[in-house]
Amino acid sequence: MKITTKINIMTTAWILCVLVAVNAVVFFSFMKITVNMEDQELYQKADTLIKEMNLDKSSALKKDQLTPYLTMHSFIRIVQPGSKMTNEVTNDKELAAKIKPKFVNEKEAVRKTIRQKNHEEQILMVRVPIHSGGQIKGTLEIGEKLSGLELAKDVLLSIQISSTILGALLAMLGGRWLSNLIMRPISNMINTMEDIEQSGIPKKIVIQHDTKDELQKMAVTFNRMIGRLEENLEKQRQFISDASHELKTPLTVIKSYADHLLRRGIRNEAEALEAIETIHSEATRIQKMTERFLNLADTESGNHLDAKPIDLVILCQNIIKQLKSAYKREINLYFANPSITVSADELKLKQAIIIIIDNAIKYSTNHIDVYLNENEHNTIIKVKDYGIGIPEYEIKNIFERFYRVDKARSRETGGTGLGLAIAKNIMKQHHGEIKISSTEGVGTEAELFLPKS
Repeated sequence: MKITTKINIMTTAWILCVLVAVNAVVFFSFMKITVNMEDQELYQKADTLIKEMNLDKSSALKKDQLTPYLTMHSFIRIVQPGSKMTNEVTNDKELAAKIKPKFVNEKEAVRKTIRQKNHEEQILMVRVPIHSGGQIKGTLEIGEKLSGLELAKDVLLSIQISSTILGALLAMLGGRWLSNLIMRPISNMINTMEDIEQSGIPKKIVIQHDTKDELQKMAVTFNRMIGRLEENLEKQRQFISDASHELKTPLTVIKSYADHLLRRGIRNEAEALEAIETIHSEATRIQKMTERFLNLADTESGNHLDAKPIDLVILCQNIIKQLKSAYKREINLYFANPSITVSADELKLKQAIIIIIDNAIKYSTNHIDVYLNENEHNTIIKVKDYGIGIPEYEIKNIFERFYRVDKARSRETGGTGLGLAIAKNIMKQHHGEIKISSTEGVGTEAELFLPKS
């Protein structure tokens, strides 16, 4: 069943239930209020009669005293103890014959339904005790047909049934319009998805009206997702282009020197040695590039961390010692406490620190400072260089995969644009974060935050 049909049925059923409930409340409230009004009117008539009878000192009550109080299809009785009727006046003998007299000690109102000539009639009766000398001498009984009530009830029921049917029809039309209104952006999204599936080209939904509702939010979110997909596709295309260029150069060199060796052999030892060294160098470069690709895939897959307590000071001292030996650069380490313990995967944390320091080495010529600090929530590793810096408009992109600020310089230094993406993924695995701040021509600060918890 379509969602539009479900919405239509559900809205119609709900509105129909509401109408039936409201009509029932209105109907029963009307009946109760109307009958109560009739009760009060008859009680008032009975009280008036009793007062007049008390004023009349005669022991016998004449019928002509009761007749003026009759209404259409009614009766008035005086009932003695034992339910013996002593006086009765009526203008509807058939009605009076169907109602038996009753002696009561307390006043009461009774509504009865009787059948007359293929239809039902509602009869309202009130019985009021007649007190004399502190004793109950009899009961005044007044009864009458509720002809107006029956008519009003029938009219009210007809109006309610008609309004309910009309409401159901309007609810069906409104539900259909509402379901179409709700489903229109969803249908547009479905059509767009089908177009994307058939063509393979990302496509955004056209938002025609600014409705500021959840459906528009869903469409905007879908468009934002498509935008991200387009960005990723563009980055992948750029990566393929960059990777092809990066791999093409060493492969060309390797093939060239291999061809040279095939043609001339190793008769010239110096040329052969040069060719072998070049082939080895370019193969090493390809190997490092491949390792970076694998590292990026490993950190993005969210593999399990082998977390354990690590002395961060000792770890950084060992890293700096290795890098000093390899690059012959001045790298200074500063720490607030002689021992700072963190819980982390040692190999991955070491990789992230090396990436940050390696970038500082590549893009600066002065000394590099490494600071280890702690605050209430985090352990902070800060690497500060005094090199070329990063333009402000480039900082937001530096964590993107395959993005390089200075492509020419990156090729010279062997950069692939993957280092910071790998470092960010490693910090994310540790529930930490990495922040970069830089001033062009002054230097760059990179901070790694490891949560203590």
